[in-house]
Amino acid sequence: QVQLVESGGGLVQAGGSLRLSCVASGTIRSINTMGWYRQAPGKQRELVATITSGGSTNYADSVKGRFSISRDNAKKTVTLQMNSLKPEDTAVYYCNADGRQTYDGWSSGRPFESWGPGTQVTVSS
Repeated sequence: QVQLVESGGGLVQAGGSLRLSCVASGTIRSINTMGWYRQAPGKQRELVATITSGGSTNYADSVKGRFSISRDNAKKTVTLQMNSLKPEDTAVYYCNADGRQTYDGWSSGRPFESWGPGTQVTVSS
């Protein structure tokens, strides 16, 4: 089993900043991509930012220049620094990771994809 736990959500005024963190634990052999997604009320879950094990990043157009994603491979953590927050950034933010986990019978590890339970980010105007 692979578990992801997010932290750092909260309430902030427009123009403010928040920092989200996510740590992965369990029988992890390797992690490929880690990322953040968000879901606002009445809307579908959408990609915010992702980062590969090699450090390549991808951002949604709506957050480019305001958000920054980083990771620590040794600590199995991913962080999302959110600056210049807007009310439309209000959502539940979910951490996501995929890779391979140690598993009997799988010499190269069994593929996994996991989601965290989510953390609420609310930006007031």
